[in-house]
Amino acid sequence: MKYPKEYLDEIKTRLKVSVVVSKFVVLKKRGKEFVGLSPFKNEKTPSFTVNDEKEFYHCFATSEHGNIFDFVMKIQNLRFGEAVKHLAQLAGMQPYMFSKQDEEREKKWKEYQSIFSQYVDFYHNELLKNENYSVARDYLKNRSLTKAEVKKFKIGYIQKNPNFYEKLKDNYSQQTLVETGLFYLDEKKNTCVERFRGRLIFPINNISGQPIGLGGRIIENLDYLAKYINSPETNFFKKGSNLYNLDLARKLSNKIDHIYLVEGYMDVVGLSKNGVNNAVANLGTSLTDKQIFTLNQFFDDIIICFDGDESGYKAALRAAENSIRELKPEKQISFLFLPDKEDPDSYVNKNGKTNFIDFTKKSKLSIHQFIFNHYKKQTENNPSSLAIFEKKLRTIANTIKDDFIKKYVLEYFLEKIAELTPHLNQNNKKFFVKRTKSLDRTKKFFNESQSLTGVELKEFSLLYLVLNNLDLLQSNIQLIENVKFFTDVNKKIFELIINKLRSNEKVEIVDLKIDNHLLEKINKFAPIKYILKNQSGDNQKTIELLEDISRDLLNYDLEFRIQELESKFSIDMSENTFNELKELKKKQNLN
Repeated sequence: MKYPKEYLDEIKTRLKVSVVVSKFVVLKKRGKEFVGLSPFKNEKTPSFTVNDEKEFYHCFATSEHGNIFDFVMKIQNLRFGEAVKHLAQLAGMQPYMFSKQDEEREKKWKEYQSIFSQYVDFYHNELLKNENYSVARDYLKNRSLTKAEVKKFKIGYIQKNPNFYEKLKDNYSQQTLVETGLFYLDEKKNTCVERFRGRLIFPINNISGQPIGLGGRIIENLDYLAKYINSPETNFFKKGSNLYNLDLARKLSNKIDHIYLVEGYMDVVGLSKNGVNNAVANLGTSLTDKQIFTLNQFFDDIIICFDGDESGYKAALRAAENSIRELKPEKQISFLFLPDKEDPDSYVNKNGKTNFIDFTKKSKLSIHQFIFNHYKKQTENNPSSLAIFEKKLRTIANTIKDDFIKKYVLEYFLEKIAELTPHLNQNNKKFFVKRTKSLDRTKKFFNESQSLTGVELKEFSLLYLVLNNLDLLQSNIQLIENVKFFTDVNKKIFELIINKLRSNEKVEIVDLKIDNHLLEKINKFAPIKYILKNQSGDNQKTIELLEDISRDLLNYDLEFRIQELESKFSIDMSENTFNELKELKKKQNLN
């Protein structure tokens, strides 16, 4: 069974090679490429390269070369279908199950795509060439848009009495045409009506560049019509999962690390006309987790720049409270507020690209600064108001999914609140220990932890538990005697501890003479310490955690041995190897 080419292409489009590879290899940027130590061979000098533009990796040490599917298959010992499922999940896509429903969906998608492509091409060409469309062309000229922008964004115009339905109905059923959202059924007249008649249309493309929806703008001042309308949601178009111009903007992510998120189609087009091409627009809805997730796949800093009026500010606040949940140590979300009554299109047209970029550098606020400043303005200098203020900020901080960022954003909020009450802090000085740690340092911590394998982190957790419960383990040494370690340094530390515990003499950490740098590393990176934070002194809980980690390390051992035997079996096809493999897999399932 073959996966549809479009499905595989969308996975590749959604996932940079560097994003996939960096989960297994520490990469450093070097020019247009990333470099790192080969995951296929032990080496001291980096010979492994990743090129996002060309969508491949290459290892000069082993000659391994390929795309994201090849990499995942090789590094995780997966079959192609398993690699596709794994990467589809990472890309936030539904798995392709090869069911009748999937086949039917694929057939409908091809019809949908064909209808949209014909529709967009027809009305785009009419705008460019049909003399009857001069009113629309004059409107665009008055908005300072040239033919270059019309062609780049494939802008079209639909007359008030269009008849393109007649061109399509011979090849597609009425139901299929209505399901695209381009038409709706007038039940009184029993005819299909074009939804976007009398409007400029802006094609909304999926990430691969295929049109899946439309935005429409009237060009006359008619109070009884909405200025903008979007396609209704369909099986293939979900407003909260798509962004206008992402298909073009994502291609810049190898050169530019930030993206502007604006409110309207004309903002994107106007910025592009002035040389700011790294801009996308949400589609008339509140910013969603899915949109943030998608942008984070390509860019490190999302700069939200809505209109400089009250409604733009309110939209920005909603966006901040929704998107802070997705904040990550290696990513930023910032806000840029334009002068009153300006939008990105009008501002850049008046002031130009250079001024817009300078304004961004001077004026953008990090998401946590914006949220703090907003609620501070609403706070009065009395205990009740300050209590409500702090409670609100704690609630917002607690929505953040990443534990590291959650911790430091909350500390930022609390320290800023402390600055508002200096006398209170002075009176309680002996009880107040100021703990500061910048987000840059948090980012460094995250990057360091990314270079550690899952096995090392498990070993750090077990060593952390043992070192902080030496008395308990000395009387229960059987709990850890048979634990297997994989990394040489951790194995030596563990053997040293076991030998000391067996001596039956009281053991202190200082007696172990472990290098301070290694102790710091264990204390810094052991994930278990966050679980133990509120459970100190609970011996039963400590024993349960020890047993859990020991079981996990045993499973790592089984997994490594299974991989070795699978490689051996693929060569010798021996029955003994197969039986041994089967037994190990049984043990793995039992654990």
